[in-house]
Amino acid sequence: MANREGLWDGSNADSYDTKWKRMAEAGQNPHGEVDFVAQFGPASVLDAGCGTGRVAIEFARRGIVAAGTDINAEMLAEARSKAPELDWLESDLATADMGRTFDAVVLAGNVILFVDPGTEAATVAGAARHVAVGGHLVAGFGLGRGVSVDDWEQWVRDTGLTPIARFSTWGGERFADDSNYLVSVAQRV
Repeated sequence: MANREGLWDGSNADSYDTKWKRMAEAGQNPHGEVDFVAQFGPASVLDAGCGTGRVAIEFARRGIVAAGTDINAEMLAEARSKAPELDWLESDLATADMGRTFDAVVLAGNVILFVDPGTEAATVAGAARHVAVGGHLVAGFGLGRGVSVDDWEQWVRDTGLTPIARFSTWGGERFADDSNYLVSVAQRV
């Protein structure tokens, strides 16, 4: 899982969190993804494509067992420095093996858009392998950037999960045909 657009080479790992800190300082909520996924009541969450660990760390702060995986060593080093007590795995998501399943697996932050073209199905399968029975795979990404809703949902179905809901934001706004962002919820039934 290399990065498609070359944006996450690791050189900006120490400053990546600046955006989220600024949001919080401005009174905005930087944890919309966590709020959204928390409504499903997971006891455990895998932050797949975790970057510097913002999402996993917030789940843990809320008392939810959290772990993260990312291919980028520099980003993951930043996550480890902030929360060494969490389980962090440096791995390509397509082949990642955390050795367990989770109530929710979250791909926040356009993860699917940064994998090498042609590896998307394997990446989704790698994430889905970690979803427990009854658990959810939740992903958010911008549309019109190489991955369509139909592509995503086919990859999800191919893993044995069932797409159950679409939203246009992490705030839960309704998805429409002209939405430019998809938050997809799938479940292992």
